Amino acid sequence: MRLTDACCRRSLLRAAGCGFGSVALHALMQQSVQAEATAAEHTLQSREPMYAPRAKRIIFIFMQGGPSQVDTFDLKPDLIERDGRTIDFTGVRFGDFGKVTQQTLMKPLWKFQRYGDCGQPVSELFPHIAEHVDDLCFLHGMHTEGVAHGPATLFLHTGATNLVRPSFGSWLMYGLGTENQNLPGFVTLQPSDTKGGPRNYSNGFLPSVYQGTAIGRAYRPVSQMTIDHIRNEHLAEDESRRRFSLVQDLNELQVARRSETDTRLEAVIRSYELAWRMQATVPEVMDMADETPETLAMYGIGEGPTDEFGRQCLMARRLSESGVRFVQINYADESPTPRWDQHSNMPKHADHAKATDKPVAGLLADLKQRGLLEDTVVWWGGEFGRTPFSQSNNGRDHNPRGFTVFLAGAGVRKGMAYGA
Repeated sequence: MRLTDACCRRSLLRAAGCGFGSVALHALMQQSVQAEATAAEHTLQSREPMYAPRAKRIIFIFMQGGPSQVDTFDLKPDLIERDGRTIDFTGVRFGDFGKVTQQTLMKPLWKFQRYGDCGQPVSELFPHIAEHVDDLCFLHGMHTEGVAHGPATLFLHTGATNLVRPSFGSWLMYGLGTENQNLPGFVTLQPSDTKGGPRNYSNGFLPSVYQGTAIGRAYRPVSQMTIDHIRNEHLAEDESRRRFSLVQDLNELQVARRSETDTRLEAVIRSYELAWRMQATVPEVMDMADETPETLAMYGIGEGPTDEFGRQCLMARRLSESGVRFVQINYADESPTPRWDQHSNMPKHADHAKATDKPVAGLLADLKQRGLLEDTVVWWGGEFGRTPFSQSNNGRDHNPRGFTVFLAGAGVRKGMAYGA
């Protein structure tokens, strides 16, 4: 505005307000840039908490679809006794049924047996995991806010059913950093692109350095499990190295030319350096050629039904052993009714149990024999459970109001069960 221009009080206040707004915006943007750079520079460094922790890392075994607790690890004698009876569930919210009324109870389709010194009941679906019950802690009273797969899966991973929030792997990285600067601190194996998709391993509102790294996809065979775009397959290694060095030199030159520190550009430089280091480290970690035949057999690798999931479980052990703070194993797919989601065909649970039982037991045994179970938490569970009543005569609906997970490893009370 020129001095010769007429200036009313309203115009003057508007112009002044814009100026103050610009100052505030500049300050906010500066804080954002500094926070991003600080995160990239410091937050991935391994940090010790105030008190000595029992656990250094977590392996989460995600059973997508909702395994039935009453057919697996949560024996209900009254359900067996009342099989076929009609019960009033008026006003209770479940999955496809919504607010149900009269429903017919259905007993477990598989027999239970008590195992170990603790006497934990386990159904015949999981004979291998049953051998480890004295190392496990079962939580039978789990609850979720989501009644459908998408919201429930998102709630499980982020604590919210529809908002953008950091996943628990991201929070763990934020709090503790990573033990290996050549590997990502948060890895998810074979994740699904549906039912929450990448939001299940997102950094949310935390800096992007805490984003989970996906290895493989649920729609690809495990044999093709790799990190997307980690390497340019169309260039020779020497040419890739020259290009990388050129880009980094240009970035460093740009930083040097600026009078003020370009924290965001420095963060990009560091992320490129990590990606370059990962090109050498990741293939080495993912190469199972040095595993003994006995170890492969322990996970069921090479055996038809268990081969795929067994490779995931073994990969989780190798990543954890190499310093990855949080590893998620996904027994998942892209279908509308994923994996354990048996609304009308409960006998299908037997196929999924056969595919996962031996690999999970193998992981527990392998971690224990290597001494890794002492400081690793293993967590098994789905996004919700299934109803005690039948659906379509031979299935069970979603049950967000009570389901079972189990824990093992560091700091976990062995041979225990909580909840009814």
